[in-house]
Amino acid sequence: MAKSTTKRGNGGKAKEPSADNPDKGFTRQEIRAVEDKTHPRTIVTYEVVRRAGLAEMERPAWSLWWSGIAAGLSISFSLLAQAVLTMHLPDEPWRPLIASFGYSVGFLMVVLSRQQLFTESTITAVIPVTASPSWNSIAHMGRLWGIVLAANLTGTLLAALFCAYAPALPAETLEGMREISRHAVDHAWFELVFRGISAGFLVAAMVWLMPGAEGNQFHVITLMTWLIAVGEFSHIIAGSMEAFLLAVSGELAVMPMLFGYILPVLIGNMIGGTVLFAVIAYAQVMEEI
Repeated sequence: MAKSTTKRGNGGKAKEPSADNPDKGFTRQEIRAVEDKTHPRTIVTYEVVRRAGLAEMERPAWSLWWSGIAAGLSISFSLLAQAVLTMHLPDEPWRPLIASFGYSVGFLMVVLSRQQLFTESTITAVIPVTASPSWNSIAHMGRLWGIVLAANLTGTLLAALFCAYAPALPAETLEGMREISRHAVDHAWFELVFRGISAGFLVAAMVWLMPGAEGNQFHVITLMTWLIAVGEFSHIIAGSMEAFLLAVSGELAVMPMLFGYILPVLIGNMIGGTVLFAVIAYAQVMEEI
C-alpha cells in the first residue's frame, strides 16, 4: 500500500485543525480545494470596489467624458429592446415579465464593455471617500459625478434625437418606445424619488455582487436590471432616454422634464446608491480595515 502523504501523530490519526493553524491536517491539494470553494470575505469585495473607485476618479476628464457618452448611447437600447419585445408579445398579463428583459440590454452593453455609468459611480466613488474622507477625495468624487452624469445625459439626448428624427426605426417601434416612456414619466414628484431610491439601491447591489460573480456577470446584470424594469423603478440614465424622447417629440416640455422627472429620479438614485447602500457596505467592514 502507498504511504499517506499527510503527517500523522497521536496513534496514527490525522492531526485536527486548530485556531492557531487551521490548515493542519490537510494536504496542499485539499487546502486549495477549500480556498476555491470559499466565497471571498466582505472586506475583499469592499477592497475590489474601493480600488475600482480610485481608478475611476483618477481617469482623465476627457476619457471619462467619452466613456460616459458611449454609456448614454448604449443604454438607449434598453428602451428599444423593451419596446420591440412588447410589440411582438401577446397582450397578456405576463407580457411585462418577458418584455422587461429588454431593459437589461443597454445595461449589459454598458457594464460588460466597461463604459462609465453614473449610477455605478454612486457606490464606487463613495467607498474610497468613506475609507479616507478628505476635501481632496470629495472633490475628486464630485468631479467624477459631474463629468459622467453630464456625459451620460448628453449620450441619451443624442440617442433620443436620432430615434425621433432619423429614418432608422419603423413608425410602430418608435410609437412603442414613446408609449413606454409616457408610462415611465407619469408619476408624482415624491413617487419618482422613492422609485429612484429602489433603482439606485439595486444598481449599487449589482456593482457589489460583480467581484464575486466570477463568470456569472451576465446573469447578475440581467437579474438586477430586470427587477428595476419589472418593478417599475426609475433609473436616471435609462429614464432620461425616455424623458428626452418625449421632449424632442413635443410631448413633454423642457422644464417639467428637468424638474419634474430628471431631478427627483436623480435624488432618489443618489440616496439609494450612496446613502443607503454605500454607507451600509462601509459599515460592514469599518472595524476590519
